[in-house]
Amino acid sequence: MATLASSRKPALSRSTDAVQLTEADWSVLGEQAQRQGESLYQPLALGAQHNLPAVLGQGGDRIISLRHGLTLYIRNATLWRPLHFERCHNADFPLTATFYLSGSSRVRTRAEADVTPDYTEIAGCNYLYHLPNLTEVEEWPSDEVIRGVMICVPIDYFGPCIADATLSPPLARLLRGDRSQRFHQPLGQTTAAMNQVLQQILHAPYTGLTQQIYLESKALELLALQFSQWSDDAASRRKTQPLSASERDQLHAAKELLVQDLRELPLLGAIAQQVGLSEYRLKQGFQHLFGTTPFGYWQRHRLHLAQILLRESHLSIAGVATRVGYCNPEAFSTAFRRQFGISPKAYQLGKQP
Repeated sequence: MATLASSRKPALSRSTDAVQLTEADWSVLGEQAQRQGESLYQPLALGAQHNLPAVLGQGGDRIISLRHGLTLYIRNATLWRPLHFERCHNADFPLTATFYLSGSSRVRTRAEADVTPDYTEIAGCNYLYHLPNLTEVEEWPSDEVIRGVMICVPIDYFGPCIADATLSPPLARLLRGDRSQRFHQPLGQTTAAMNQVLQQILHAPYTGLTQQIYLESKALELLALQFSQWSDDAASRRKTQPLSASERDQLHAAKELLVQDLRELPLLGAIAQQVGLSEYRLKQGFQHLFGTTPFGYWQRHRLHLAQILLRESHLSIAGVATRVGYCNPEAFSTAFRRQFGISPKAYQLGKQP
């Protein structure tokens, strides 16, 4: 079997710029990379570093194994070409929390009654989901630093759970033992409290068991903040009408128009007219699809670009502020710290995760 797998070439698309891979293709690429001397797996004290094959990109996932199956994934990667990755989730899929620090992805699934068939995850937002027995295609862009933290929790981690009226109904049913319960819940902007905990995870002190307990407590703190955020926002989200496939395409077109001018937020009425939506539906659709308002998306796009410039250019803080549309460097610094929990100067000096 190993010989057959090794001789099979991965299904790389020739007709588009995107690389099309299944999980089997991914395994083949990994085998090929290791035969060529690439170090894809590096053991660490609390887990391992899993790197991308060089043909796909650079960086990868730091996987931290904690107690009772709780696992942290810290992602820092850049792809050379767009990647469309088909992933099949099994029945033991864990409750998963994702926090995007930079980058984005789009996910498409077959039409299912309990899962949105097309959604986007973006920088500055956080998501909570449980997707057992589901096949999805993840679409990852190229030449964009993808950074984030993911928490995976086995359902039995929480033990027997009593009825809790403060939890959203899908989450409550899952924690009471209904493992067939599926949901993908965008929870909107990552809050200042969440960003503070994320920075504590990324710069975790201590070593050994002390660090393990510290990281476990921080992971649980993030989950608690998400549970609360979902409960607080559940009523307003239930009022949002489902989006059609054409509306999703219109919203993606609106997103591109929105970020063409970084100095001033374009008139939403004009954008809505260009893509064929009402202004009300535009705002409602942004909240539903991207987890934030048009202004929130525009603002995070500016700050994400600022991250890249601070990392990869020799511009001053004032120069970066100007490049992303801020006339006042102090206003830029305040917005950057509020979004990422760190000052632009500290980020530029290499204190970023």
